[in-house]
Amino acid sequence: MSERTSGHRPTAVVVGGGMTGMLAASVLARFGDVTVVEADTLPEQPSPRRGLPQARHAHVLWSGGVGAIEQLLPGITERLLDRGARRVPIMSGMVSKAPSGQWFRRFEHAHHVNIVCSRDLLDATIRAEVVARPGITVLERTETVGLEGTVDRVTGVRTRDAAGDGILDADLVVDASGRGSRAPAWLTGLGFPAVSERVVDAGVGYASRIYRPPASASDDFPIVNVQAEPTRPPGKGGIILPIENGQWLVTLAGTRGGRPSRDNDAFVSFAESLAHPVIGELLTRAEPVTDVVTTRSTANKRRYFEKLDRWPAGFAVLGDAVAGYNPVYGHGLTAAAQSVVAMREVLARHDLGSAKAARLVQRAAARPVGQAWDLAVGQDAFYPGATAEAPSRIERLMAAFIDRAVDAGARNPHALRALLDVMSMERAPVRLLAPDMLWRVFLGRKKPLLDGPPLTDGERKSVGL
Repeated sequence: MSERTSGHRPTAVVVGGGMTGMLAASVLARFGDVTVVEADTLPEQPSPRRGLPQARHAHVLWSGGVGAIEQLLPGITERLLDRGARRVPIMSGMVSKAPSGQWFRRFEHAHHVNIVCSRDLLDATIRAEVVARPGITVLERTETVGLEGTVDRVTGVRTRDAAGDGILDADLVVDASGRGSRAPAWLTGLGFPAVSERVVDAGVGYASRIYRPPASASDDFPIVNVQAEPTRPPGKGGIILPIENGQWLVTLAGTRGGRPSRDNDAFVSFAESLAHPVIGELLTRAEPVTDVVTTRSTANKRRYFEKLDRWPAGFAVLGDAVAGYNPVYGHGLTAAAQSVVAMREVLARHDLGSAKAARLVQRAAARPVGQAWDLAVGQDAFYPGATAEAPSRIERLMAAFIDRAVDAGARNPHALRALLDVMSMERAPVRLLAPDMLWRVFLGRKKPLLDGPPLTDGERKSVGL
């Protein structure tokens, strides 16, 4: 039964104006007036901003995230495509080497898709859509310094800008401020115990550079992805992501002892040193457009807000503020979008400031977060020094099963589609335990493994290979 009350028009505050914050604001505006508090200046056009350094590296939006964003902002996919993003069918539009070493086959009639573009374009398109809606106010260059309220109820936030300190009252505060969220400290300041956390840090460093592909390269040239292999540390991988303006965004990665540097002259040679040199071979025929940029803040970090015995009414945490992931797996955007969908479903039944709403939002958001977390940590936990606790027996058994499932996917397109159901976050991991998948993993017919990247003759010719 719905829980509704009459009275004043509800108000909400969203801390953070990134993708998660804007999606959250779009939902909250259906139920009340929304103020987005953002420490940065938000550009009107796609361009970098100080508070989002990871935007310079490759991002993909899996089909589970595409579907979630489309639910929240109908028509947004077409607007992204109109501005230069690409809809890439997986696996027909991707050449990919698995973490366990196999090359995946490509096939026609792909069900799963990625939306591919720069993070700047993705954020700018979503932001333009959201801020134009009535009932949404954005306060830029404004810092959120704390929560107002008590252990029972959050009633707003304390802010600071060039004019001084202030207070914004709200029926619901949503923290979408990203990896640097201070929500744990804010909660302890209200009297809550420390929020339990887990960190799995494979020590990954990223280096990215934009290239102009050969003029003869086909417009639909595939994503090329060579994933790092945890069993062969240091894990080194890379991806070529064809983005807007006919450019390639190239991101290379390596774990401790094998990180890429900021040296422009070393970029291609690092790409050639991966488990297969195909990315390096492609770059020797492309023209660099930018210098190399690097990032080393890539640890998987999860905060278990949903496990606190008590939770205040009027407060919820979403997106990277709950969990940040090694970006190589590409699930952070999808998990965040699905968490906002989960919030919308809760608020369809409960008022913004009701005693139940915030706690239910936090628990609902934990489901997509948990799936993305398991996908990321299932690989990274096996790198030396990644975590203080060695992987448990169950984690090792699950990792071994996933390797078997990946191997089946590399040999059987039906198994690969089931694997992609999970990797795209369209289906829960239990999909891999369905009878049809178990049959293909352990007993089904399997083709021989490919001995190299499945680029077509036409694609090879178009780039001079």
